[in-house]
Amino acid sequence: MTELTLSWILGCVIILAFLVPYLRNWRKRDQHTRKRLEEAQVKGTDKALMQHPIIDLSACIGCGICVRICPEGEVLGLISGKAVLINGAKCVGHELCKENCPVGGIEVGLGDISARQDIPHLKENYESNIPGVYIVGELGGLALIRNAINQGSSVGKDIKLSYKTHRTDVDFDVIVIGAGPAGMSTALELVDSGLTTVMVDQDQPGGTILQYPRRKLVMVQPVTLPHYGTLKNLEYRKEELLEIWEGILNTKKLTYKSHHRMTALISDGDKFTVRTDKGDFTAGRVVLALGRRGTPRKLGVPGEELPKVMYKLMDTETYQNVNLLVVGGGDSAIEAAIGLAQQNGNHVTISYRKNAFFRIKTKNQERLDRLVKDKLIKIIFESDVKEITKDRVLLEKDGETFEILNDYVFVFAGGLVPFPLLNEIGIQFGQVAA
Repeated sequence: MTELTLSWILGCVIILAFLVPYLRNWRKRDQHTRKRLEEAQVKGTDKALMQHPIIDLSACIGCGICVRICPEGEVLGLISGKAVLINGAKCVGHELCKENCPVGGIEVGLGDISARQDIPHLKENYESNIPGVYIVGELGGLALIRNAINQGSSVGKDIKLSYKTHRTDVDFDVIVIGAGPAGMSTALELVDSGLTTVMVDQDQPGGTILQYPRRKLVMVQPVTLPHYGTLKNLEYRKEELLEIWEGILNTKKLTYKSHHRMTALISDGDKFTVRTDKGDFTAGRVVLALGRRGTPRKLGVPGEELPKVMYKLMDTETYQNVNLLVVGGGDSAIEAAIGLAQQNGNHVTISYRKNAFFRIKTKNQERLDRLVKDKLIKIIFESDVKEITKDRVLLEKDGETFEILNDYVFVFAGGLVPFPLLNEIGIQFGQVAA
């Protein structure tokens, strides 16, 4: 055997020594990802509800950067050397996968919405099929405060260009329904336009942020608020954002009407009448920044009218040394339970009608698992609330009823989304706006 042959044999052995373990690990990871995808398909979490990564498989080189950089952790995976959407329902649209893809093979969007009856297909300027009526923020299908602010600013600019002159035959030139990030950004963009603008909200300025537990960290990402400046931090506490909102309202003298719930929108040529439970207002343009949560959904059980039953948690530190029941299985419910369980002497129980939590964020799942392990939270899956009394709650599971001691009940059963109202208005869903 020649020295050259020995060199070739030695080289092949060295290559195989590295290649075989690598291929085994690659195959193991591939099988694990396929299993995750199958589990997501069974749970129904593989389908995205809002914006999500849209992957160009012909461009993807399988580097896995998008998988590793995602803050939610389980949205993407690699199968057969290509990036694949695994848990689309967990994507909230950070867009880090898009920004860090070395070959530009990822876009973040809504995909094909032709069959979606919960997302209006808007024009590029966010105008709906009704001329003069715009939709911004979560209602249009895009999550994140950054997106809401950018959309609101864009709509404000469009209105300034198309509307131009103040009208005297309407109460306001522009009515913005919703005083969250999208609505606030729209109103700010119109501050120096000469157009009269009012924000109308069924709650107080702040939008979805108002529903967050005290001290909750909110991911913002750098974004510029019109006539205010740049929100530079990646995260803000709830209280910090609300303080910014309040400061804007005071310094910019924005007109707003709190606790006015819109009940109808009537179009009469280039004039709109917005009907609320506190009165009517007319305008030349209407911006719908309602969000998607809507009015809290109630359980419809005896005792729900008791003052101990609430539908949002403002301050976890208020509740200590008490028995608490959290009803629901989404992120809002889990975050409330986590916050309450960390207060002194609390006994927290979660009641959820399904057999597992399917769509919660990875970080929330990890925190919850730790608190369950430490016996600070008890979870009762496949259970329903049947009755609420002064010091107890009656639950049903597997056909049997039982009582638990209780001082307060927090219900996070979702909201009555505004889609029926939008249908009455004439907003078209699942098709291209004319």
